[in-house]
Amino acid sequence: MKIESIRLHHIRMPLVAPFETSFGRESERECILIELESEGSIGYGECVASRDPGYSYETSGTAIHVLTDFIVPLILGSDLVDAANFQARVQGIRGHHLAKAGVEMALWDLLGKQDRKSLRELLGGKRSRVEVGVSIGIQDSPQSLVKQVEEYVKSGYARAKIKIKPGRDVEDASAVRRQFPDLRLQVDANSSYQLEDASNLRPLDDLKLLLIEQPLSEDDIWDHHTLQEHFKTPICLDESIVSPRHARYAIEMKACRVINIKAGRLGGLSRAVMVHDLCQAYNMPVWCGGMLETGVGRASNLALASLPNFSLPGDISASDRYYARDITNERFVLNSDSTIDVPNGSGLGVSIDKAALDKFTLSIAKFVAPT
Repeated sequence: MKIESIRLHHIRMPLVAPFETSFGRESERECILIELESEGSIGYGECVASRDPGYSYETSGTAIHVLTDFIVPLILGSDLVDAANFQARVQGIRGHHLAKAGVEMALWDLLGKQDRKSLRELLGGKRSRVEVGVSIGIQDSPQSLVKQVEEYVKSGYARAKIKIKPGRDVEDASAVRRQFPDLRLQVDANSSYQLEDASNLRPLDDLKLLLIEQPLSEDDIWDHHTLQEHFKTPICLDESIVSPRHARYAIEMKACRVINIKAGRLGGLSRAVMVHDLCQAYNMPVWCGGMLETGVGRASNLALASLPNFSLPGDISASDRYYARDITNERFVLNSDSTIDVPNGSGLGVSIDKAALDKFTLSIAKFVAPT
């Protein structure tokens, strides 16, 4: 499959409400929509790098640089057979997983369209709908957090994840648990604690949480092992797991009891499936994390989360959780059982709302293979 042209759309979309984590507060989201064209078909992928280097060192700006100057020259005008072939071509580029994953997603979309198979089929997914939850940013007070959780529970979400950071942790989580004693509840610290102060989180062990996500530094698997020994609540690793190798480290060190899988963080869907399969072999449950994706990335996450070892609800959510207007014509809606349907059309199973894309696009870079 010869890649005849590539387009990079740098886009900025307003969120329906500000989203605050330990990294900061976002009211708009930047990302890059990637188009790969081959034999009359276009595959779409989403690079989830945002404006700021909080979650990752990658930003939308660095991703455009790496895509333009390094990845595009490696694939433009070349024949790409599959995701493994793409990964082999870019293995000389150290890191920059978010940029690589966006291109690989577009390649999967192309492959599905040409083979007339859905991404779920291509990845080996089993479910036609997947359990999802809602991720809630840090609010002004525990009382406003409880109110926010209540709204999402009323709208049908059966699992909630709340963001925490030092000074906004035990009190917030306890307030939610008092109001919702049976809610499937988890917390996410986004690497905001050190081992020395993580003892302040011990009261969380009494709240019957599903898990405590990434409490310590993103590059610290060993200290998570030490922390997990002192908690009965499962520790979940997110930012620490950047490859199948790191997942194996975490399993062998007993650094966690759950792993969050994000295709972007791992460098592509193919590598996400590797981590899924590894965890399944070790009986380690996994779930699909989210990065405030557009409908393009959301479709990809749903297909990924349809694999059998995704046993906990994912951070996927309905389209209206984040965007009043999306760049896809399709909107993902929450079913009454707190699930969302997995797209069954060819490739990602979504189409682009060109007017919306134009509205939110900051710049476009186009590359055409020589004839």
